[in-house]
Amino acid sequence: MPGSSDRGRRRPAAQRPPGRRPQSRGPIDPARLAALEVLTSVRADDAYANLALPHALRSHELTGRDAAFVTELVSGTLRLQGLYDAVLAACLDRPLPRVQAKVLDVLRLGAHQLLGMRVPDHAAINATVELAKAKTNAGPFVNAVLRKVAARDLDGWIATVAPPREKDRHGHAAVAHSHPRWVVDLLGEALAGVGAAGELESLLEADNARPQVVLVARPGRAERAELPGAPTRWSPHGVVLEGGAPSEVPAVAEGRAGVQDEGSQLVALALADAPLDGPDRRWLDLCAGPGGKSALLAALAAERGGSLVATEAQEHRARLVRSNLTEPVSGPVPGAVGVVTADGRRAPFRRGTFDRVLVDAPCTGLGALRRRPEARWRRRPEDVDDLVPLQRELLDAALDLTRPGGVVLYSTCSPVRAETAGVVEAVLAGRDDVVLEPVAGTVADVADAAGPLAGTTQLWPHRHATDAMFLALLRRR
Repeated sequence: MPGSSDRGRRRPAAQRPPGRRPQSRGPIDPARLAALEVLTSVRADDAYANLALPHALRSHELTGRDAAFVTELVSGTLRLQGLYDAVLAACLDRPLPRVQAKVLDVLRLGAHQLLGMRVPDHAAINATVELAKAKTNAGPFVNAVLRKVAARDLDGWIATVAPPREKDRHGHAAVAHSHPRWVVDLLGEALAGVGAAGELESLLEADNARPQVVLVARPGRAERAELPGAPTRWSPHGVVLEGGAPSEVPAVAEGRAGVQDEGSQLVALALADAPLDGPDRRWLDLCAGPGGKSALLAALAAERGGSLVATEAQEHRARLVRSNLTEPVSGPVPGAVGVVTADGRRAPFRRGTFDRVLVDAPCTGLGALRRRPEARWRRRPEDVDDLVPLQRELLDAALDLTRPGGVVLYSTCSPVRAETAGVVEAVLAGRDDVVLEPVAGTVADVADAAGPLAGTTQLWPHRHATDAMFLALLRRR
């Protein structure tokens, strides 16, 4: 079932393939009800869609095609929320903020079915109206608005509600590709910094595409050949899952493999592949939550006779790291010494203790919008200003904890210059014991990944089908 990729265009009825999902199976369709519950949780409770969705599916006992329908309905509605709000505003007899939040949730679900999925108009409207009657008592209002929405296809609405591209390129892109304008401006600046300003709309389209599910075989614990799927392009440990639930893969269920974006795998490999003189026994993941990189690093360290310590400031995230570093049957994974709940800026270790340190710093996450559809609507421009000082302090602390000759890999899942090159330049300017070196090994083979500073790496969703990870390697002198 097509998702919101290709900007969610709705195909004419004559072109829609057979096998589409039928109309509601009763007065209230449980699939649409589950989707509404997730949207409500995301809006009212600041829940993460990827965590709320499995609970809703279990609660309504939805599997197979119904589960896929709910997943697309939730993720597509969240990704394209800005565009749908512009469409709905054009169909309303009142300002959008005056519509009850719970009614707006229902309208957005209906708009996605009409404009972004292959649900027939009558089925989308009727089922959504029944949902509105049951949950909001706004059935007639929802019916009237959605009939107006159905009067145009998605391209027709974009032409109606978006500023003309030739007059306001970023404004048009913000509406057409459903990103906040300030996000579009920052992403455009980041692309211009690597000589790719013309790729902005391709990046925004990639943010709205359904991401691949990628698995990682943890070295020494699993072989890539035992995982179902096609090998990843660059990581020697990953596969792109061909279908089915990751939890049904034996190696994943046993903790010997995990779900991990290829970009995240490459971050761990960039640290592990860095040349090193002297001992190579003590590794540190300074901002470890939720622990995917920690698990891969621990496996890589164990193969060399080394070990990894992980730190995480927030206790609930530290618990996730511990879970990732523990196999259900075998217990703690080889190479993992332990998890310390501590602020990385004040980690309880002596200076010069570690040979390799990863700083996957807290960031705006604007490089991972395809996997976190609600993030673009939660972040604010001031978040960048709040996070940059923290990122600098964490990188400084990591360098202090690294022995002379040791290396620190600084990474973010954001391509925004202030969080990437800006942080590295500021830290280098304040220290005479650190040098920036080219990222080596596996990552050096990735095509079209030059970063904004010489020797750094910048991955992109539209080029590499990964999160937009930034990587910089620094060495203590």
